[in-house]
Amino acid sequence: MHAGDMYEERPSRLPGAVAWTRGAVSPGTTGRVLPDGCMDLLLWNGELVVAGPDTRAHMATERRGLPVHGLRLPPGTGPRVFGVRAWELRDQRVPLDALWPSGQVRRVREGLAQARDPLAVLEAVAAARLAAERRAGGDPRAAALTEALVARLRAGAGVAETARYVGLSGRQLHRRCRDSFGYGAKTLARVLRMRHALRLAASGVPLAETALRAGYADQAHLSREVRALAGVPMRELVRGTG
Repeated sequence: MHAGDMYEERPSRLPGAVAWTRGAVSPGTTGRVLPDGCMDLLLWNGELVVAGPDTRAHMATERRGLPVHGLRLPPGTGPRVFGVRAWELRDQRVPLDALWPSGQVRRVREGLAQARDPLAVLEAVAAARLAAERRAGGDPRAAALTEALVARLRAGAGVAETARYVGLSGRQLHRRCRDSFGYGAKTLARVLRMRHALRLAASGVPLAETALRAGYADQAHLSREVRALAGVPMRELVRGTG
């Protein structure tokens, strides 16, 4: 999580994506990044890095104290941009040049070196990759299915119910979710529910009511899930959003 005026974000021109910047901090500063079902393209410590989907909180340490610029892709979009299955990057931070040809990464670096707005460069790179996928004959039904899966799970639907809704067997659903999100539908549902609960709590909703509205059995259930995924109590996370 990022606090105060150190962190800013805006909706991206890519549908569902978020462009964000975190201001410079002292080298050695460690921050807690919570799982959100997403993958990010980052300019971090002066390097192009891909943040894979997290199953638990990731503790990120700043080496050079530079601002961080990121493009947070909506769940399921990262594999289409980066060209790898999401589970291959689960709980990892990987240099972009480990995934793309060196010449392509060099051109991105050159664009960033000349840009006044690094976020615009990251957005343009992701948009170009998605456009290339469409030109190459990418299946638009696959993207629509991914969006339907996220929408159903975000709305609180169970895994079996979601599989029936999209017309997949349980095994097919698990395989598709691992490829698209990095983990199975059950884990994605837990992550999305925690993020929903955090938004409620950060807006001032009492924790007991937050648990009810987010679909937990009770406040104790909420507390256990948050500790398992974030590693700290909900109250600490809410304080960090102020």
